[in-house]
Amino acid sequence: MATTKWTIDSTHSEIGFKVKHMMFTNVSGKFDSYEATITTEDDNFENASIEFSADINSINTNNADRDDHLKSGDFFDAENHPKLTFKATSFTKRGDDFELVGDLSLRGVTKSVKLDTEFSGLMKDPWGNTKAGLNISGKINRKDWGLNWNSALETGGVLVGEEVKLNIELQLIQA
Repeated sequence: MATTKWTIDSTHSEIGFKVKHMMFTNVSGKFDSYEATITTEDDNFENASIEFSADINSINTNNADRDDHLKSGDFFDAENHPKLTFKATSFTKRGDDFELVGDLSLRGVTKSVKLDTEFSGLMKDPWGNTKAGLNISGKINRKDWGLNWNSALETGGVLVGEEVKLNIELQLIQA
């Protein structure tokens, strides 16, 4: 069976996350610079090979001061660890959707994560390109990767939640 290569259509994709701020609202962010190598052996993406990286310096939460703090040694330590990487170890069909398992590396720490993945199917765009859609979601605990900084609130609790919700919308282009 022929192998198909895919690239991310960055104009129609977003690598996003949310984390609790002051224990009651969410702050959203995304990475603006990223790349992936994705190969499949069939049109349903089962057993796809996926490798991904994002440039930590491209983090964007719509607040320059917060972005600079996230790049610092308190969080991602972009100077010493400029990339976030993910390498899939399995991409398995679960009903109509998939379970994506892989090794996520942040700040020099690599841990296995499981992510839910909705496959939206294939479609031709108006210019004849074959596209595929994936929505990837999951939760991680930032402290598992050494992103430990926090500040106690006067009223109790902490400034930044430990749980990070991932929301990754990918539109892929067949190479």
